[in-house]
Amino acid sequence: MIRANLTKAISTALVSAFLLSACSGGGIIGGLFGGGDAVESKPIEQWTAEEIYKRGEYDLERGQPDDAAKWFGEVERLYPYSAWAKRALIMQAFAYHKDREYEQSRATAQRYIDVYPADEDAAYAQYLLALSYYDQIDEVGRDQGLTFQALQALRAVIEGYPDTEYAKSAILKFDLAFDHLAGKEMEIGRYYLKRKHYAASINRFRVVVENFQTTTHVAEALHRLVESYLSLGLAEEAQTAGAILGHNFQSTEWYEDSYRLLTNAGLKPEAKGDSWLAGVYRQLIKGEWL
Repeated sequence: MIRANLTKAISTALVSAFLLSACSGGGIIGGLFGGGDAVESKPIEQWTAEEIYKRGEYDLERGQPDDAAKWFGEVERLYPYSAWAKRALIMQAFAYHKDREYEQSRATAQRYIDVYPADEDAAYAQYLLALSYYDQIDEVGRDQGLTFQALQALRAVIEGYPDTEYAKSAILKFDLAFDHLAGKEMEIGRYYLKRKHYAASINRFRVVVENFQTTTHVAEALHRLVESYLSLGLAEEAQTAGAILGHNFQSTEWYEDSYRLLTNAGLKPEAKGDSWLAGVYRQLIKGEWL
């Protein structure tokens, strides 16, 4: 079964054997890698599927994934119904990914899933498809459309292949991508807060508190809510946000800052009123939040 780190799967021992054969001028590899003419002098149509496939592996090991992808494509073109063609298709998806040709990698991986849905390497193909989105996630300040697509594709790995090593890796990446989305909301919220657009900033921080409770941004979001509500003169909401912050993140600098803001205003962190935050606080006390 092809493993998550295919670079290691193309073993050094195998390539060393290729090179040793080349140095002795023998057989298939002597022509392919050693500068001889046993194979390379023949038209590509006369190469065997194995010869073409191994040339693709060799180019991958040499750090030429663009050339490798072409060789793997030739296997499928010339020997479309062979076992080598199936292997070449997943390797082509990997080679495209190594070359950062993410759209081509995604398309090739999807084709593998469509043609070989029950194959043991369909899980890896789905994982590669997810990586083609995940590895394109840009800085927090950029558009997050790819992050949403990465989350959907990673979820497909987790739910479709739960007992594989790819699911374990996908879970970690899912959490990171989820945290990334929360970071985007925080960045926009801070932008509005800095410009004193308090209602708009509250909407963003509320999204983080309600929808991204497992991320690293919740403590700051609660603190920013304290800031925003105090700026609007909404004392009960600010106190409730402070109470939630103290209940979950009392040892953080965010709670210290919020506590100082509240006490300077003659207030203290405590749940008051019947706002959406009060509902969150009640859930917290029942153990249903965080």
